[in-house]
This record gives sequence, structure tokens and C-alpha cells, in this order.
Amino acid sequence: MLILLDKHHLFMQKILITGANGLLGQKLVYKLKNDPEVQLIATARGENRLLDQEGYEYAQLDISDMNQVKEVLGDYKPDVVIHTAAMTNVDACELQQEECKQMNVRAVQYIAFALEQAMDKTPGYHPHLVHLSTDFIFDGTKGPLTEEEEPNPLSYYAKSKLEAEYIVMGCRFSWAIARTVLVYGVVDNASRSNIVLWAKSSLEQKKNINVVNDQFRTPTLAEDLADGCILIAKKKATGIYNISGPDFMHILELVTRVADFWKLDKSLITPSTSEGIQQPAKRPPVTGFIIDKARKDLGYTPHNFEEGLALVDKQLKAAGK
Repeated sequence: MLILLDKHHLFMQKILITGANGLLGQKLVYKLKNDPEVQLIATARGENRLLDQEGYEYAQLDISDMNQVKEVLGDYKPDVVIHTAAMTNVDACELQQEECKQMNVRAVQYIAFALEQAMDKTPGYHPHLVHLSTDFIFDGTKGPLTEEEEPNPLSYYAKSKLEAEYIVMGCRFSWAIARTVLVYGVVDNASRSNIVLWAKSSLEQKKNINVVNDQFRTPTLAEDLADGCILIAKKKATGIYNISGPDFMHILELVTRVADFWKLDKSLITPSTSEGIQQPAKRPPVTGFIIDKARKDLGYTPHNFEEGLALVDKQLKAAGK
């Protein structure tokens, strides 16, 4: 019997997640921690902030520290790394470009180097990297977009994410890039909000909010993005995949649909142009993704927007919020 268990252990996929404290990272941990085919290692900078800390191993990992990256990846030698950690505040990236470069570009170089070094030292070791990227690498002149669209980044954040994609494409091991759009969902111990939670909370507090009506997206439920990443990881799929929600809408429509779902006062919402809302970083006007490739290759089946809101509602109620 012990031999069978050992054999089974050999066939388990060892998956390491970076950024496990973040929205996507947490969803990945919760979806994978009880998977009998997966040995899960969750990593993030600082302490584990997930409420449920059973069923996986946690290791502190600051991706901007090259020695730490080499040590952790060299020790664990994961079959798959799902790299979610990044500096994603677009305006902060514009204002703190050196920090953005360190987190979004050099950190990816460190991961690539550490995995290649582990490969060279370990015969038969063939890692697979799933790297998260963004619709912001496009200039927003058209949408929704396929995987073949030509990038043209407008902001420093977008440039950093595109540079990271090029690093990944040059790796000596297999890789996939999962591009996504405007992710929303509920997170444990969150300090940062997202568009859906911000709109819901603001309207519940009877705040007047200005919302852009000239930016179009395909908003993505965090659980769907996690599912897409897991499908890529398990199939060791390679290349670029658009992983987003199926509904194409402008931000004003998104916020209006949030108001309708929770029966909140839409008269508090004031339409605005992007020019009217002063932000340091330029946003692409129109993006959104065509997800046919992910549906066909991976069997990806995302929730529609109202289904996503229903799941958010259920999770908020469960958390007593």
C-alpha cells in the first residue's frame, strides 16, 4: 500500500503560486488546496493572510529579491509556477517607475533565471510557467481583441507588463501567458478594493460617484481567472490565452448593472469622460477580449456578469459583510 501512495505522490503536480495573498492568488489557493492531484505551495511577501491555512504549504517569497527567488524555486522545483504577483496599481506604477520595473520586469527575469538554473542542475526537470498579463498592453483603439492583436502600451505599467511578456517568451522552458481584464471578486483580509466592490460600497453609502462612459472592457470574475490558470497549468498549455469574462461593456454600464443587481440608487452615478477624471496614467479606451481560443483549447467556461455578481453577493454574505 505504501508503494502505491509513493507512486501516486510521484504523479502529483507540484504547483507554486506567487502572490498568494492577492485576489487571484487566494482564489487559486482555495481551488487547488484540496485537489488530490496537486501538491500546492503558496508564496507571498510577508505573512500568509488567507483565513484558511490548511491543505497547502506556505513560504514567504519577495519576488523582487533575486536570492530569495533562486532559493525558493530551487528548493521546491515546482512543475508549474503560476506567477500572479505584480505591482498592478496603474497610477502608482506611473509615479513610482523604478519600483514598478523591479516588481513587474526584473522579478520575472529572476523567476526565469531561477527555473533555468534549477533545470540545469536537475536532469529531467521541466518546469512550466503560467504568467499573468493584462489588456492594458494594448492602446485601446479597438476591441474586443484576439490573442493575435499587436500590443502598443500607453502607460508605464503597461510597458512593464509587455516587457515581462517578452522575457517569458524567451525562456528555455515551456510557458503560457494568461492575459486578463478588470478582475473583480471578494478577498480575505483585503486592503484594496476593485471596481465592483467600490461601486457597491459607494452607492450603499449614498456617495455620488463619477464613472467613465468611454472605456470598454470584459470584466473578469476572479474565480473564472483562477479556473483559466488552472486549466492552463494542468494541461501544460503553451502560448498566449485571453482569460476574461464574456460580457463586453463600458465602465458606466458595469456600475449601472452593479446598482441594478443590489437595487441601489442609480441617480448617484454621474457619467464622465476619461478626461474628466484626472489620473496620472493613461488608460486604453477600448479593450476587452475574445475568449474563443480559451473556450476551445482549455474548455474555459466563464460566468456571465450577473452570475459573477451573484457569487460575490454569496461570498460577502458568508463573510458577514
